[in-house]
Amino acid sequence: MIKDTPLQQFLDELASQSSTPGGGSAAAIMGAMGAALVSMVCNLTVGKQNYAEVGELMVDTLAQAEALRARLIGLVQADIRAFDAVMAAYGLPRQTEPEKQARSARIQEALKGATEAPLECAQACADIIALSRIVAEQGNRNVVSDAGVAVLAAHAALRSAALNVQINIKAIKDPEFVAQASSRLEAILASVGRECEDIYQLVWDTL
Repeated sequence: MIKDTPLQQFLDELASQSSTPGGGSAAAIMGAMGAALVSMVCNLTVGKQNYAEVGELMVDTLAQAEALRARLIGLVQADIRAFDAVMAAYGLPRQTEPEKQARSARIQEALKGATEAPLECAQACADIIALSRIVAEQGNRNVVSDAGVAVLAAHAALRSAALNVQINIKAIKDPEFVAQASSRLEAILASVGRECEDIYQLVWDTL
């Protein structure tokens, strides 16, 4: 499993001629890093006397962040499987008309599957951005800069995932699926809007 791969090995594989892991996996890892940083701020806030009044909030935020981190780590492998399925579909024989039709159908099916992982990644990252505001506003001031890094990592991951959605839907011939996927992505992107910059500025002004 890619999640058990040492960091150096993962980066070497990312840099290699192999198509997986690629940008989709990198996006999920960036998102997971954002979630982990939210968790760190929570862990350094819970139990501190000066932050007793937000202790329960931080415990709840921590649980949400950890659930999102686990989800994103799972999406690293899901993205690899989905892309490998696309490549396998393109490699199917196409000598006869039935083979061409079967290959085309398999490619379309695989492309739809490859669109789901980055869409889920984008949504998870939007959720992390929301959590980063909580820790930026109410978390331990000594690690507020880490809340800023969290929102930046999550935002970069979200926009990276959006690119992966976009490149896949361009090749999908099902207009209803494309419309639904595009609508989902647009809603996710709109949900963050200027939020990321606002949170970053909040952190900057706190330092």
